[in-house]
Order: sequence, then C-alpha cells, then structure tokens
Amino acid sequence: MGRCQRHDRSCCSSRRWWVLHDCWQIRAIKNELGENDDDEDDVVSLEKKMQEAAMPPNVWKHAQRELRRLRKMQPQQPGYGTSRTYLELLAELPWKIASEEHEVDLAAAKVRLDSEHYGLSKVKKRIIEYLAVRKLKPDARGPVLCFVGPPGVGKTSLASSIAGALGRRFIRISLGGVKDEADIRGHRRTYIGSMPGRLIDGIKRVGVNNPVMLLDEIDKTGTDVRGDLASALLEVLDPEQNKTFNDHYLNVPFDVSKVVFLATANRMQSMPAPLLDRMEIIELPGYTCEEKLRIAVLHLIPRVLEQHGITNEHISIPEATVELIIQRYTREAGVRNLGRHLAALARAAAVKVAEKEQSVRLSREMQTEMIYHGAQGLGAAAAEADMEEEAMGIREKEIIPLATKPDPLLVDEVVLDTVLGPPKFDGREAAERVATPGVAVGLVWTEVGGEVLFVESTAMLGKGDLHLTGQLGDIIKESAHIALTWVRARSAELKLPVAEAGSLMKERDIHIHFPAGAVPKDGPSAGVTLVTALVSLFAKRNVRADTAMTGEMTLRGLVLPVGGIKDKILAAHRCGIRRVILPERNRKDLQEVPAAILKNMEIILAKRMEDVLHQAFEGGCPWKPASRL
Repeated sequence: MGRCQRHDRSCCSSRRWWVLHDCWQIRAIKNELGENDDDEDDVVSLEKKMQEAAMPPNVWKHAQRELRRLRKMQPQQPGYGTSRTYLELLAELPWKIASEEHEVDLAAAKVRLDSEHYGLSKVKKRIIEYLAVRKLKPDARGPVLCFVGPPGVGKTSLASSIAGALGRRFIRISLGGVKDEADIRGHRRTYIGSMPGRLIDGIKRVGVNNPVMLLDEIDKTGTDVRGDLASALLEVLDPEQNKTFNDHYLNVPFDVSKVVFLATANRMQSMPAPLLDRMEIIELPGYTCEEKLRIAVLHLIPRVLEQHGITNEHISIPEATVELIIQRYTREAGVRNLGRHLAALARAAAVKVAEKEQSVRLSREMQTEMIYHGAQGLGAAAAEADMEEEAMGIREKEIIPLATKPDPLLVDEVVLDTVLGPPKFDGREAAERVATPGVAVGLVWTEVGGEVLFVESTAMLGKGDLHLTGQLGDIIKESAHIALTWVRARSAELKLPVAEAGSLMKERDIHIHFPAGAVPKDGPSAGVTLVTALVSLFAKRNVRADTAMTGEMTLRGLVLPVGGIKDKILAAHRCGIRRVILPERNRKDLQEVPAAILKNMEIILAKRMEDVLHQAFEGGCPWKPASRL
C-alpha cells in the first residue's frame, strides 16, 4: 500500500514528484541534444526590449502576434532567424525617441555659416529664413531644400550646418546609382535576404525619429524593371503622406513627418517634374578665383596642415602661390582639386620634416655610442665622472636643436613645378586655338559647372554633306544643321567669297568637330557658336580670341535665351576670356553674377545673329542691319 501511494500519480505529492521527474528528463534530453534555455531567455529579453520601445498600439498588437509565433518555433526552423531579426528591428526603432528640441539661435547660426562657408550670401540668407520659420513654428511643414550645384561647392557641409543649428542628429543617405525601389521602401519579408529600406535603416542607426536626413545625389537615381526610385521618394517627401510611411519589410506604418529632409544634386534636368515639385531648388554656382583664394587661406590650408601633422613652421604657402595654383592647375567650379594640390605640397613638406628628424636622431645615437666606447679605456671612477660630464654636455647641446625652429618649406614656382609638375593651363590656349579660321569659342553648362567649348570646322572636297563628330546629342546636331542652313541662305549678304546662295556646298563637305570627344555634349546653347565658326571658315577670317559666346538661334536669326549664365561667365573668367556675348533676354540673369567679375569683363547682349557676328570679328561683320525682333 505504501509503495502504491509513493508511485501512484493520483495523489498530490506523487504528481509533483512525477512532474519534477519529467522536467529532469526533458532537461537531460535537451542537454544531450545540445539545447538549453538560453533561447527562451533571449525571447524574454526581446519581449522586455519591445515593451520599452513604446510602440503605437497597432504596432504593438502586430508585434505581439509575431512574438507568439516566434515562441512556438524551434531555433532550427528556417523562419526563426527571419522572425527574430524582424522583431529586433521593431524593438530598436525610435518610435518615441526624439532629439531634445532647443530654441534656434539665429545669431549663432549666422556665425557658424560664415565661419564654415565663404561667400554664398544668397544661399545663407535662404537658410536663415528656413531656420527662422523653424524657430517660430517648430512643427512647421517646411519645404524640402534641394541644393543644386557642381561638385565641391559645399552642398553637403551646408546640410550639416543646418543640422547643427537645429541641434539635431545628422545622417546622410547616398542615392547615387540606386535603381531599385526596394532601397527606399524595403524588401518584402517573403524574399531571402530581405532587409528594410535605407530610410528606415538610417533612422534606426541614428536612434531618433526627428533627425536631419540628407538625400545625397538625388539626381543620380535610375529606373529599371525593379521600379522607379524617384516615384518612391514622392511618398517620403510629401508631408501629407509621410505620416504613415509604409516600409515593405516593416509592414507597419512609421511616422517620418518629423524628419527634416534635405537633398543635393548636380543638375535638375535629370529629375522628374513631380519630384522637383516636392522640393525647393537652391542653386550653388561655382566660386570665383578670389573666393577660392579666401577659402584656401581660411579653410583648406589649415585643414590640410592638420591632416598631415605639420604646422606653419614647416611649410609656408604665400597667397601669390595659391593664386598660381588656381590659375594654372585647377579650372573647376568647386575647390576639391585645389585641396588635392595643397595636400600634395603638404606631403612634400612632411617628407622633409620626417627625414630631418630621422637624421637628427641618428646623429644623437652615434654621439652617445662614441662617448660610451671612449669611456671604456678609463678607470671606473674617472669613467663615471667623465661620462656624466659628457652626458651633461650632450644634453645641453641637444637642447639647442629642439628649441630652434625648423626652416619652413617656402612654396614658390620652382617647388610647384617639382611637386605638381608643369602647369596644366595657361592664358594662351584660346589665342592658339582660334588662330586659324573656322574655330569659335562657346560656353556650355555641365554637371560640374560651366565649361569653355571650342567648335572647329573645316571644308574639303565632297558631295555637299555635313559631318558632325564629338559624341553629340540630337539637339546639338539639329543646331548644326540650322546654323549651316542660315549661313547658306545669307551668304550673299555676308559677302562670302562665293556669293551664290546655293554654291557654298557645291563639291565640298563640311566637317564640324567638338573637341574632347569622350565627353557627351548636347543642348541648344551652341547655336550662335556654330554659326560664327562657319562664317569664319567661309570668310577666311579669325574670330577674336578674347571673345566667347552662348545662345540658341532660330532659322530667322533670332538669338534665344539659355540657362546657366552665371556658371558660363565664371568659366570664361577662369579661362582668361574677358568678352562674352549673351542673348539680350538673359540680361536679368546678370544680377546673379558677382560684381567683381562683371567689373573685369565686357558683357555684350545680342538680339539677332548679325549682332553676334558683328562683335565676334575684328572690324565687325560686313552685314550689320538694324537689330529687330
């Protein structure tokens, strides 16, 4: 009877014994299989972490359902890792965590912008206006500022300054070359290797739900069979929709309306119109030579010296030398290449300093060894006394080189030729290239700012065909045909050698080439340059070497306005060209050009093609009727 009561499961004590016995057996089996309770503990800690995340009620309900599903799964099951990673993302997202808001100090923001960026007065003014609205209404749905300009003009650093003025964390998301829509909206969890989009991932990494997020290179996005990335950005940048942004991986709405979005781009032409409608475009043109000089003295040189571990005691770069670097080695809109050349000079100085320190160290070691060997032949007491005296003398001698300032490396033209090589540019390029008839100087706008473009033409025996080379687009090809038609129609009025209008192309071909054939070229702004080059070819007269031009033309000879005037004028100024012919209707764009540049240049406004030709040749054009529209 006693044995039956002990082993009978009906009584309470026996039941407890059997439960413990079964638990011991299950634990023994798990230990033999290599399993333990750590996974269960991890699930408990994950649930606690999810509770601390303060998710919205609808998200918490969804997370609880996923957590119950995870508890029923074994760690060896295929979906266990995916489900666990998803729950960890939900727990790590800053649903309620935000940067501490503080009142925007406009005076401090102005000081910071002036200290970190030279020039850009209009851009700074717009940023201060943006910050003033944020100060008066912190939850205002302001526009998305998009900084458009060539590389190296400070677009990213301006965004960082805005984040510092607002007191918020800053994160940059590079969109250059991204074509997959899932990079913004995330992959669905049904796919292998799925992950959240860059937007949600960036917010998780920064740890707050109201950072300043920079969408860098937004114009470099593409479209393919995987979706349109620009269309996916419409939901992100629309303040009416981004309150409930739905990432495909997250599968629950996330509020990104508190994020301050900024964007950068090199050009607007490649961006869709709906995306441009979501943003306010702020253009950052290139710097003038004077502005580059001040930027180099105030910002680039101190930063380069600090990066290379040297000071002004080791290298001296006069302002005249910096001007030579700007004029002869760099012709860019920004200052990146200027910084690279200054870094090359700093490396040369660093090598000199390091070699000198090494030679001083070796000489000290040799002197110490000579004293030691010389003292071995003396007695013990005398040797010790002599060694102390000699050592004291050596120390006194060693103090002198340490206190003496090293001779700095003075950078002059000789050092520039040695370190940077021969100059890449000189002021004689335009004069040499237009020394023969058939060549004209044009101005174009590219992603890296304004550029000077030489148009070359020549005639040869043939069948009256027009040949175009230089990797040209359809628009610029049409401009070449329009230019040739206009010249043929007015050959008599222009008093060309062959007066008959139809005999210009008789038994001859015309070849027009745009140098730098590896660079794609397109756009209508080369129209007046093409006409000038053809008239120069047929009239056998050289175009003025100090004159560049830009503008679109029609079959009737009207000169139409074009864009990028400020960048084009700055490009002409960098190349040493002091006369620029512009369309009359671009007069309003001259207000954006710095007064110091306009003071040193002659700007000529033309209404018709005859006005352009009259200013492009020495002595004017033979046919110069009254300008009319």
